[in-house]
Amino acid sequence: MSHLPTQTHRVKFLHRYWKPAAITGAGGTAVAVWFDEILLFGEEILALIFLPLLAGGIYLFDIFVFKSRLPRREDIDNLNNKKDNGK
Repeated sequence: MSHLPTQTHRVKFLHRYWKPAAITGAGGTAVAVWFDEILLFGEEILALIFLPLLAGGIYLFDIFVFKSRLPRREDIDNLNNKKDNGK
């Protein structure tokens, strides 16, 4: 059992946690807005970084998927040979 009165314990607790209590009570909104602005700025920077990467991925996808729409050299040669033989 402690011989110290409970009043000193409360004073120590208040002395120890007065700064966090002041921040969350008085300036907590300002800190939250500041933190939110930092997060939004980071989100915009990440969007600018990932936008060219995503565009490159879509471009490569377009090349690989729709590559068959381009005529091959053999197809062009066969078409030219058919035109020449028809004359």
